[in-house]
Amino acid sequence: MSLHLFRHKPDLMGVLDLQGGVHEHLEHLERLGLPYKRVKQAEDFTNLAGLIIPGGESTCLARLLNIFELKDVMLQHHRRGMKIWGTCAGAILLADKVLGEKACLGLIDMEIERNGFGSQLDSFKSEAVINAVSNDPIPLTFIRAPKIIRVGKDVHVLLQIDDYIAAAESDSILVTVFHPELTGCLALHRYFALKCGLNPAAENRSAVHKNWENSSWMQLARIAS
Repeated sequence: MSLHLFRHKPDLMGVLDLQGGVHEHLEHLERLGLPYKRVKQAEDFTNLAGLIIPGGESTCLARLLNIFELKDVMLQHHRRGMKIWGTCAGAILLADKVLGEKACLGLIDMEIERNGFGSQLDSFKSEAVINAVSNDPIPLTFIRAPKIIRVGKDVHVLLQIDDYIAAAESDSILVTVFHPELTGCLALHRYFALKCGLNPAAENRSAVHKNWENSSWMQLARIAS
């Protein structure tokens, strides 16, 4: 009998822990009651139902994936069914076309432009209703954000603002050019968990946690240090 029948169903959420906003994502997963782990080496991909590639610096993240030989490992686990969510820089890594640059992972049919809004000084906050995710307005934080210029026919647009796409997904990939982890909103983390076949805690169905503070993630940073 084939050994794969005895494998445990993937039930963990992972956050790529090479560079960028790692702890903020972990804090949101913890508030949803989801089992998670930091992903730093090939062995850490075992038993992952989903992986979050955090915001940070896309060129640096791409270089680190190659240095630590994680790119092919990530692609292998994606092929076996692991879902991936890329926020900001993570979305750039997942695109199959990056304006004026070479693509990295190429896992979703879309074209993206780095620093689509300008420099750090052009960062801003907004909010929007993303019908597939929540009936409530979701806070949006854009920091040196990219712009998704176009998507392929098999990619579903979740949020379009003016002339650019801010969130989209395929069957196995979710991308957002903004940073849900920098707000108190749990809606997108919950949405991705459900996409991965996981079950977030029922008591945390509301979009925003009333007692959340933007320093809440620091407890996880202290634990890791």
